[in-house]
Amino acid sequence: MPPVSPEKVIAVRQLCKAYATRAEPVPALQDIDFAMDEGEFVAVVGPSGCGKSTLLKILAGLIPASSGGAYLRGTSIAGPRRDIGVVFQAPVLFPWRNVIDNVLLPADVQRLDRASHARLARDLLDLVGLNGFENRYPWELSGGMQQRVAIVRALIHDPAMLLMDEPFGALDALTREQMTLELQRIWLERRKTVVFITHSISEAVFLADRVLVMTPRPGRIAETVKVDLPRPRGLDLIGTASFGNYTRRIRGHFNAANLSGTEL
Repeated sequence: MPPVSPEKVIAVRQLCKAYATRAEPVPALQDIDFAMDEGEFVAVVGPSGCGKSTLLKILAGLIPASSGGAYLRGTSIAGPRRDIGVVFQAPVLFPWRNVIDNVLLPADVQRLDRASHARLARDLLDLVGLNGFENRYPWELSGGMQQRVAIVRALIHDPAMLLMDEPFGALDALTREQMTLELQRIWLERRKTVVFITHSISEAVFLADRVLVMTPRPGRIAETVKVDLPRPRGLDLIGTASFGNYTRRIRGHFNAANLSGTEL
């Protein structure tokens, strides 16, 4: 296995994952290899079942790799870590905790100073437009507002890496557009290192510095597409020729037989 560069925040080297079954192991990922710089936004796109979420779970330390490895700032990711934040498709907010208490959950679990993190929580809630909602409960919020709370919760302990697994997949189209703009704004403000899993090619191109294009199972990286578009990016960019060139290039990896679950 090649050495892990200490300059890279994230390094994934020859990573493979197979799931055990009664018959024979089912390969999910095969020879995944990439690295990320500090503050880089990388999207991962591919058809359903290609191993995108498996890759994220390995990066989060939730499941082990079968071979190869994933490293955060030079150390192996061998289990859940305090310096990793995760946002899933569902916000997973506790209904008995109000917004501020949901956001402070990682601080409570890690026994961090609550007063200082409460101040940070209010600053972050203000950043995502939820100032004044600190004492509301999840059932009082829209789906997009709940997902903003989940993003703030993932940022509250200042993680080295933010992992996002199709965080807008359950939202309606208009809310999803709004949240895509919101995430770009948060990222430009905080400059976290982000791995963003999505089915949407246009969402990946709009948000990312680079897009990792995965093959059908077992998932491999077919191409890494560097997105050279100016920031901040507005929704009008989606209709431009340069944006279309990127989406066509990525879409070219998928034919009618394996495009299932991948949005154009």
